[in-house]
Amino acid sequence: MKFRLGEIAEKLDLEVIGDASVEIAGLAKLTEAGPDQLAFLFSSAYRRHLEDTRAAAVVLHPDDADAARVPVLLSPQPRLAWARIAALFDRTPGPTGEVHPTAVVDPQAVLAAGVSVGANAVIEAGADIGERAVIGAGCFVGAGTRIGHDSRLFANVNIYHEVEIGAHCIIHAGAVIGADGFGFEFDRSTGSLVKIPQIFSVIIGDRVEIGAGTTIDRGALNHTRLGDGVKLDNQVQVGHGTTIGANTAISGCTAIAGSTRIGSYCLIGGAVGIIDNLVIADQVEITAMSLVSQSITEKGRYSSGTGLMPSRDWKRNIVGFRKLDDLLRRVRKLEKTDRQD
Repeated sequence: MKFRLGEIAEKLDLEVIGDASVEIAGLAKLTEAGPDQLAFLFSSAYRRHLEDTRAAAVVLHPDDADAARVPVLLSPQPRLAWARIAALFDRTPGPTGEVHPTAVVDPQAVLAAGVSVGANAVIEAGADIGERAVIGAGCFVGAGTRIGHDSRLFANVNIYHEVEIGAHCIIHAGAVIGADGFGFEFDRSTGSLVKIPQIFSVIIGDRVEIGAGTTIDRGALNHTRLGDGVKLDNQVQVGHGTTIGANTAISGCTAIAGSTRIGSYCLIGGAVGIIDNLVIADQVEITAMSLVSQSITEKGRYSSGTGLMPSRDWKRNIVGFRKLDDLLRRVRKLEKTDRQD
């Protein structure tokens, strides 16, 4: 798979400076690229590496073009250019448009033109699969589920009954969508927990990507909803009845409790915990390993927890933290005495 630099420029409407006939066989980091690879400069802070790079060419911002010693592609957003150029070199196997002979497809399921179904997949009655969708090997698609055109399920994805998934979605291996939300009520007469049926479903918009091992639960009193363009990393837990607004991105191992409403264009770091029944405004950024224990009503960057420090210092500081409440009471008492004086 090779492209001339000029071909890449033409496909993505980028300006070339230098030899446009240079052949590009792949992509690599600026410091590791070889003579047939295209590299990227994402920040001017690293432009010193342009002097030593062995790359065939570099994609960079016009402001950095003067420092390059190889042909360049100019982009006002080099990272965005990277995303689009990488698609040209993506070797992910494409759809076959065929149903594997070991797949089990109920006669009452509807498969539109060009649908691919992998080995040992199961598609139940009433499922509706849109044009050119891909159902990977070992997937399960429950009764009445709808999957939009050009969406792709990688191997061993489980979609429960009556889930709705939009067009151009990507769901990676091992994801589970539409399992029961975690809802129980204690029955004092029997001393046991009684299951609350999760009678609503999961509704997912267009262009959503869901990472491997991620779980999205169905709701008890309302649907769980993901807006258009939402991106979830691996091993994210989305609780029952939660709503996530359009174009929000959530990093791995984040856990979101039920009935929380997250706005659009939010960025949520890895291993964040979000308790139930909160509201998070649009354009909120939450840093990794934060615990969100109250609603966030204004856009901005939020963090919680303690900063990293040597263990011996942490142990000393945590002793002081235990005494903080007592110290605050003593300070208030002193302030009150000063005011009276």
